[in-house]
Amino acid sequence: MRSEGDLIKINDWLLPFSWLYGLGVGIRNQLFELGLLKQKSYDIPVISVGNITVGGSGKTPHVEYLVRLLKDIGKVGVLSRGYKRKSSGYILADYNSTMHSIGDEPCQMKKKFSDIYVAVDKNRCTGIERLTTDEETKDVDVILLDDAFQYRYVNPGINILLVDYHRLIIYDKLLPAGRLREPMKGKNRADIVIITKCPKDLKPMEFRVLTKAMDLFPYQDLFFTCIDYDKPLPVFPNSNITPVPDEGDVKSFLFRRNVLLLTGIASPEQMRIDLNPKCHSITPLFFGDHHAFNAKDVDKINEAFAAMPSPKVIITTEKDATRLVNLEGLSDEVKANLFALPIKVRFMLKQESKFQNKIISYVRKNSRNSILVKRKDDNKPKDSYNTGDGVRTISFRNN
Repeated sequence: MRSEGDLIKINDWLLPFSWLYGLGVGIRNQLFELGLLKQKSYDIPVISVGNITVGGSGKTPHVEYLVRLLKDIGKVGVLSRGYKRKSSGYILADYNSTMHSIGDEPCQMKKKFSDIYVAVDKNRCTGIERLTTDEETKDVDVILLDDAFQYRYVNPGINILLVDYHRLIIYDKLLPAGRLREPMKGKNRADIVIITKCPKDLKPMEFRVLTKAMDLFPYQDLFFTCIDYDKPLPVFPNSNITPVPDEGDVKSFLFRRNVLLLTGIASPEQMRIDLNPKCHSITPLFFGDHHAFNAKDVDKINEAFAAMPSPKVIITTEKDATRLVNLEGLSDEVKANLFALPIKVRFMLKQESKFQNKIISYVRKNSRNSILVKRKDDNKPKDSYNTGDGVRTISFRNN
């Protein structure tokens, strides 16, 4: 039976260490609240997207949603830390950037959206300053911070907190017993909370129960999103690939096929659950999050796929595809049948217009670009949030 928080596992014997961890995180947060650790605000719209748990909560698909929403009204810059990259410092991505130089998620984003700026820097303050002052990027109109909810040295105008439906923070515990990076009250910093990866058949009563359980403040907006899978894309398009049906949807493509589900992400189980009804069978081949594939992994992939009965296909994620495309030793059969499955988010409860209006209104009102400021937003929300935070010069709650 399905229930929210159904994928949470608590290691009770580690709870004493969680208490010590929480003490350290609490002291750090208190230093920011007291102003002993300083935050920086910027004269450009800055939107942070992140979570307070380890593992996947859908950050990249939600950042991509914001890119699609904003890229036609202004110049968008995405700033990430570039997790597990082999480089250091600030790097501005171009189309030839590799996952080794900028990380798999920024690499994926730059290849999908060639007309935006994608940069990586562990120090987000330095990254923002470079994006807004370097000659080649100083025309940026809005900056999206990927996975920066805990990076408190930046004071974003909008703080978006993502919460995985299957790992609801209200049922979780602090590291290392659970998956929380900081205590539950950290959610109070969010302007917008999105419960992600929701089942598409959630009942109205379930939405009401979740809304009450999250216990948000009046200044916070709660949204719900679910996952939609887009048309499968060949990872090796120049190979003699298995054809994708004209319909292009994942269900028609996987119908009666045996699927090798190949992933190196934090939470692959939900993808298996989603795809299972659409195909004949699924053979999982799961690696750790941001896994660096090696020669032994190549052998496992080749052998696992060769052993499967036909008709068969390999499905992976877009993030994994950035690491697999340059992997040597994959068999011709694997290359011809390896497809990445793009993920898009869809807002539930007819909330999409409300969300879009809030984001666009904030960006236009606070943009350095006078053209954007002068544009009228016919659907501008009437809500006004004011928390008395006088330090923040550009704040969603004050717009």
